[in-house]
Amino acid sequence: MRVLIQRVSQAEVTVEGRSTGRIGTGLLVLVCAMGGDDRATAERLAGRVARLRIFRDDQGRMNRSVQDIGGAALVVSQFTLAADTRTGNRPGFSTAAPPDEGERLYLAFAEALRAQGLPVETGEFGADMKVSLVNDGPVTIWMDSADRS
Repeated sequence: MRVLIQRVSQAEVTVEGRSTGRIGTGLLVLVCAMGGDDRATAERLAGRVARLRIFRDDQGRMNRSVQDIGGAALVVSQFTLAADTRTGNRPGFSTAAPPDEGERLYLAFAEALRAQGLPVETGEFGADMKVSLVNDGPVTIWMDSADRS
C-alpha cells in the first residue's frame, strides 16, 4: 500500500460539485492499494500515519502527530500512486490492486484511522474527484508498506 501524506490547514474533496469530505487542520492522505496488500497492511500503515510526528511542538519542531494535535484526516483513493514510469511516456498501473480489492482496502485504511481515534472524511472511490488543499509547510511525506522491514 502506498500513501502520500500532506499536512494541511484545510482540505476538501468534491464529486460533481458536491463535497464528500472536508477537514480543517490535519492530514490529506492519498491512498493506493497495491497487488498483494491485505487488511493487515492497511491497518499497519494507518497506525503509522496516525502516529507520524509532522506537526510542530512548542519549540517549532516537527514532533507531534495528528492524534496529538486533535486533527483530522481526509482520505482519498489515488490509484495513480502505483504509476510505473520506468519506460515510455505513458505510465502503467498494473501493480495497483484490482478495483474491487482496492476499494475494500481503501475503506479498511479509513476505518483503521478512525479506530486510532481520528475524525476521518473520505472521497468517493473510483469517482472523478476534485481535491483542494492548503498544504501547511509545505509538508508532504511518502510511505510505502513495502519499504517496511
